[in-house]
Amino acid sequence: MKSSTPVPMAAPQRVDLHNCADEPIHIPGTIQPHGALIFLSSAGLVEGWSANIATVIGSAPALGQPFGALGLPQPVTALIQECYDTMAEGESPATVTALDVDGREYDCIVHAHLGRVLVEFEARDVGMGEVAHFAIKAHSTIDRLRRQRTIDDLLQTAVRQVRDVTGFDRVMAYRFRADDSGDVVAEARRDDLVPYLGQRYPAGDIPPQARRLYVLNTLRMIADVGYTPVPLVGAPDATPLDMSFAVLRSVSPIHVEYLQNMGVGASMSVSIVVGGRLWGLIACHHMGPKRVPYSVRMAADVLAQVIASTVQGIEAREEAGLVECAARVRTSLVESLLLEDDPLEALVHHGDGLLESTHAQALLVSQYGRVVCRGVDQALGDAIVASLPAEPHHIVVRTCVTEWPAALQPLLGKWAGMLALPFDPHTGGWCVLLRAEQIEEVAWGGKPDKSQAGPLGERLTPRGSFDAWHETVRGCARPWEDGVLQHARMLLGELARVSNARRAQTEATRAQLLAMLGHDLRDPLNSINMAGMVLERTDGGSNKGTLGKRIQSSSNRMQRMIGQVLDMSRIDRGMSLGVELQPVDLAALAGDLVEEARLAYPTIVYDLQTTGPAFVLADAGRLGQVISNLLSNARHHGEPNQPITIRLAPHDGLAVLDIANAGAPIPAETESALFNPFKRSSLNNPRNRTGMGLGLYIAQQIVREHEGEIAYRHEDGKVVFSVRLPLVPNP
Repeated sequence: MKSSTPVPMAAPQRVDLHNCADEPIHIPGTIQPHGALIFLSSAGLVEGWSANIATVIGSAPALGQPFGALGLPQPVTALIQECYDTMAEGESPATVTALDVDGREYDCIVHAHLGRVLVEFEARDVGMGEVAHFAIKAHSTIDRLRRQRTIDDLLQTAVRQVRDVTGFDRVMAYRFRADDSGDVVAEARRDDLVPYLGQRYPAGDIPPQARRLYVLNTLRMIADVGYTPVPLVGAPDATPLDMSFAVLRSVSPIHVEYLQNMGVGASMSVSIVVGGRLWGLIACHHMGPKRVPYSVRMAADVLAQVIASTVQGIEAREEAGLVECAARVRTSLVESLLLEDDPLEALVHHGDGLLESTHAQALLVSQYGRVVCRGVDQALGDAIVASLPAEPHHIVVRTCVTEWPAALQPLLGKWAGMLALPFDPHTGGWCVLLRAEQIEEVAWGGKPDKSQAGPLGERLTPRGSFDAWHETVRGCARPWEDGVLQHARMLLGELARVSNARRAQTEATRAQLLAMLGHDLRDPLNSINMAGMVLERTDGGSNKGTLGKRIQSSSNRMQRMIGQVLDMSRIDRGMSLGVELQPVDLAALAGDLVEEARLAYPTIVYDLQTTGPAFVLADAGRLGQVISNLLSNARHHGEPNQPITIRLAPHDGLAVLDIANAGAPIPAETESALFNPFKRSSLNNPRNRTGMGLGLYIAQQIVREHEGEIAYRHEDGKVVFSVRLPLVPNP
């Protein structure tokens, strides 16, 4: 390097409300004044130094001077050479040696970063004998930490031991949350100091770039908060020195203000890094200036690593317990599902295990429109299930009330968290776990407001008071933990596999049944029907004619049931029902079917009201099937001795056919499943013992294939089913 006159290195930009998150705290251009620094190029040449270097080495070096010509003590030169020898990809860890310069003791720390070697001389105000005593105490502390079985006990032991080793007035343990705010969970302090235990500090107290440095360089010391920074000097065009790992690095003016506002004179922080993330922090405060020897700080750093390792072990044990419990629940549940006819009953039966393994407080399970609730009101359970996606692809997670649909939020009551597993989307199968709102009384460490002007002018400054500022936080549940979400994904996989296996078994059974219905039963039924016709025609004055009619009626009903099952099979396999569309007068078709019903059931009054021809593009046979089904429903479910009303009228380009019977409203839980197959309300109905709950299911599909819609409503004391079809011109 060519020799030139050194100049102060670039200072960081001014920090204000707009750029505080970009403050380059790793290249401050200054150091703390209780030491001095020289930095060298990858070739071993001097690139720059702190302005006070002469107080340590006697005179300022020259730019481009080889480090061997600096006249440094032999142990320092040896450390520098070792640093170059061990450097890999521009990095080398710190090594240290003790120095005595004119009766003043220093720790010399040598390390490399980004190809540069940093030689730091840090003044020490205690002798090596006292440092050794500190190190022995730190070593005995390690065993105490490793014996702790809970995180709370571990951190409380840690703050006591660190304070005992270092002598700080206050030592606190922070534990960070998912949102990067931190709680003071343990504290050891001087008796006359105001306690900070239990207070929470907002995420903004540690900006992202500072959080990154806490992970990279796990120990930070500020010997005197009121210090005057010492500038670095170097070549005019020199790249700013990255001091991420420097022990003397100057700190952000914002952080200095922060500590001064707390009344702190000296500070040391030790990071607790677990799994590559900043899990916690040991923060040490002294009310006046204080230096902690480098070796003692390194002992504290080792303690932090032991803490991190112990935390990891404790969390691993807790996670293993959760995993074991979750696996046990999954195994037992799958066994029950494979044996139980009703999946919902199996899920509810294992409700205790599901709630325990997910730390939830309520459970909902649904399928085919039926919702079973445990720990939550039925009406709310129905509304929650209705709010879920119609075609889900993933687990649905909600943590706060604001994440729920707006219309549902006023109904939630205490519930805020939801974990919903779509175990069988084809049948509306959901397993929903709920967590109650977690109301927190948060004691913030001062009102978290950092927007006022401070002593450095119109710029961002930390809050001035750190008295506890209380806030009630509502509307959120405890966030779903990573372990619980992993268990939920595994549970969903198991449930989906069981559902697929049950569906495959059902399909195989249904295929056998359909083969029997389609072939083995239809021919005998046709023969029975023809025999009935013969009996009817050869009455001869006996009761054979009546017997023949009964045989025909029974065989016709059985044929209709077979036809419904075959239609359902076509629908479930994604096949159409094979409609052949042509212009059909809906009024005439309805009239014919009503007349047939009058002849078959002369005691029932059928009130038909039409306004003239109403042509639709339809398959007359299939559409007749829909009308016959609705007439049959009205006959079986309507109040006795009350007329059945059939009304047909045009409206907005549609033919609207309403078929109504007197009756009470259909219950909400039944209404949600009206158009599902095999409804419980239809099976074993005493007023329609042969019904299988397939009629409306098939009718809805037929109407959809006609580009229409079918719907239920209740008005004027009547149950009304309405069919709407597009009108076409009269041919």
